[in-house]
Amino acid sequence: MLSYKVMKWTVALVTAIAVNGAPLRAENVPEFDPEGPFRQGEGFGTPATCDTLGDWIDRVPDYDGRISMTIRGVLRDSEWDGVLAYLLMCGEEQVQVLCVTYYPAELTGETVLLAGGYMRVGERQVMLDPCLAYPDE
Repeated sequence: MLSYKVMKWTVALVTAIAVNGAPLRAENVPEFDPEGPFRQGEGFGTPATCDTLGDWIDRVPDYDGRISMTIRGVLRDSEWDGVLAYLLMCGEEQVQVLCVTYYPAELTGETVLLAGGYMRVGERQVMLDPCLAYPDE
């Protein structure tokens, strides 16, 4: 049987989680454009392209949770360091996307769909980590 002290701390913890758990409530989740490449958590949005991503990155919802992004285009470069693969999409004159994945497939020059955890790492750089690459069929 639980001691009075343990039960008291358990009630305090549950109460604190209930009171401070507000960021997890649905009303605190911003609206994600159904036509956009961003989704809350894990999911596939309407893929951006190298030509449209520059417009989309200024409209990423302000959200303190995981945001996923989807983009379709030709891979410009890829490297494998023995543990991770780094796939680069879009030219220097565009917003570049770096996909960090565990799958070392050589897809340079092919059209692929990249999807993963969104992080803006520079004015014209986006990193998807973790990320998955799917051949575009």
